[in-house]
Amino acid sequence: MKPGFIQRNKGEVFVPMNFHDKNNRMTYATRIADESWISLIKENIDISGKEAADIGCGGGIYTKALASLGASHVTGIDFSEEMLKGAAENCKALDNVSLLKGSAEHTGLPDDRFDIILERALIHHLKDLNRCFRESARILKRNGTLIIQDRTPEDCLLPGDVNHIRGYFFEKYPALASKEIARRHASDKVRESLESNGFFVSKEVQLQETRRVYHDLDSLCNEIMQRTGRSILHELTDGELRELVLFIKNKLDRSAAPIIEKDSWTLWFAVKV
Repeated sequence: MKPGFIQRNKGEVFVPMNFHDKNNRMTYATRIADESWISLIKENIDISGKEAADIGCGGGIYTKALASLGASHVTGIDFSEEMLKGAAENCKALDNVSLLKGSAEHTGLPDDRFDIILERALIHHLKDLNRCFRESARILKRNGTLIIQDRTPEDCLLPGDVNHIRGYFFEKYPALASKEIARRHASDKVRESLESNGFFVSKEVQLQETRRVYHDLDSLCNEIMQRTGRSILHELTDGELRELVLFIKNKLDRSAAPIIEKDSWTLWFAVKV
């Protein structure tokens, strides 16, 4: 077997995550935005009274967060009808949220409409950043702010520990790391694309965002087995996923509690000029 490849047993199959599958409708709608994210946004931009868009909104977790931060209205956009159904359920109590089907390259939204656009965990799904950022510039008002949040290759390759659980995925299965890095954009590439499409990058900040707090190790492992909110785990067969859970159990102290899982992110704040 070549280094870094996953050895699969005969008959094992894996199915990458399908965002259009109704069974995945709530996989990105079952959390709330953590206070670490809320605090970072408050420190860097005033959402209050602003017209905002959440492009690639998924299950509406951050659509809801923008509304809670005081946005006058938030429009959530996603290309998956099933994700939008999850978002509708998540945001049903909010009267200042609208949800529409569209893509990052073709939102279907009017020109010069928004004060703030959030694109969280979106750009790693895109090969052509220019088309995405050109569309964002079109629908933003002048001096409006585009917030990009994603993982750079450096964010992905942090070693595993009691907080950075994702690092263990790649230690166990190096082929997953190769796949993950291949779809991530380097910071200089993101900045270059933003600047070539009418933006000035005012800030680039790092965030260790609390993903979830688990009562104990078993709670963490049970969630991993559900693949909830972790599209990379859909690259594994059920057997490989069980082996990963055993690997993590051997890495962590079973008596450790609570377990505070954090993800490493980079955020770019870019102003339309």
